[in-house]
Amino acid sequence: MMNTMLPEIDIRETKKVVEAALEKYRVLLLTQNEEELPKLTATYSFVPPSTTNTFHSSTEDAALRNIEREQARSKYLKRMVMAVNRLGYWERAILIQRYMLQDDVFDYQVYNDLNFSERKYYRLKEKAFLKLALSLRIEVYKEGDEK
Repeated sequence: MMNTMLPEIDIRETKKVVEAALEKYRVLLLTQNEEELPKLTATYSFVPPSTTNTFHSSTEDAALRNIEREQARSKYLKRMVMAVNRLGYWERAILIQRYMLQDDVFDYQVYNDLNFSERKYYRLKEKAFLKLALSLRIEVYKEGDEK
């Protein structure tokens, strides 16, 4: 007979993971790593040129890293937006206002703007976090449980 017991989600840890993912979203909107820019100084070497057609230029390496990083950034941002858009209206409104806009706001500002009681706000926020975690597949299970 098949075991139909679902593993139990660790709500506290899942909330931490989701909040970290939302903070990462906000940071990715704002950052571009300066150290990934190509070097402007010329380098000279006595090493003979390679005949393998591989490139070892720091400028080309930096350009490739920037392209890969930008692709990963775009993929992450798109994945997060798609997951949030799958939530219900109020859950989506809470997450967007609290975490996805560039302005840093506090929970009390959001629940006042939405005309929610504090209790209703935190209940909806917890529900939104759990749904988002499941949608992104970043939920955390309690010890001994497996996905």
